[in-house]
Amino acid sequence: MTTTVFFHAHPDDEASGTAGSMILTSDAGHRVVVVYATHGEHGSIPADLGEGRTVAEHRRDEAEVSASITGTARVEWLGYADSGMTGWDQNGHETSFHAADLDEAAGRLARILDEEDADILVGYDWHGGYGHPDHVKVHHVAHRAAELAARRPRLLENTMNRDRMRAQLAQAKEMGLELDLDVDGPMDDGNPMGLPESEIHHALDVTSVIDRKRAALASHGSQVDVQGMLQMPPEIFAVAFGVEHYAEPGLPQQMSTRNPFVS
Repeated sequence: MTTTVFFHAHPDDEASGTAGSMILTSDAGHRVVVVYATHGEHGSIPADLGEGRTVAEHRRDEAEVSASITGTARVEWLGYADSGMTGWDQNGHETSFHAADLDEAAGRLARILDEEDADILVGYDWHGGYGHPDHVKVHHVAHRAAELAARRPRLLENTMNRDRMRAQLAQAKEMGLELDLDVDGPMDDGNPMGLPESEIHHALDVTSVIDRKRAALASHGSQVDVQGMLQMPPEIFAVAFGVEHYAEPGLPQQMSTRNPFVS
């Protein structure tokens, strides 16, 4: 049995980015752990937020529901505050993840890696997929935590396949669907979305569990962006979210379709 720790910036990032991988891996009898850097305090305020409850508390509960769907055995929180988008005042708040000392944050994650004797750690690509400060920080903290761990885990970086997304958008346009997304345009940090296919090492088809991935996403239904994703018809959702992509630093440039979390 292998143990994989999926490290995400906010609750719901696991559902859109790696839920299919988590489901396939846990279904195969392997241990799945998820660690969130922040509680996603700057997400949408839930319409049903109870009196005296915080957004963070609500989102923690949603994350536990998602974990029950993905077969995640352990949910942990590094305890940092959501940093907001690039340029927000919250970026520099003393408790924000973006402002956190790298070794301190990586040390918190490394302790979990050691407790789990983790085989694999999943972070994000070099610019966090779309440049969100917390996502970029996940990249750096994951790399440093892997160095600090007593037994260095194999490190993978969750990303988006820019070439695949561009082709999908072109196909949608041919079908008369105009989608307001330019994957080559500047994202939150000024860089295009994700990585080109030539820099991606793993493409895992998760369409066999796409209904459960959609359910994991639905568990974070308090968030406006999630609600937008769930408006997609099931067949469109399967095309958009049916393959999960990972770069693996140090590997030669060759795409594999095998599950990298199951040996």
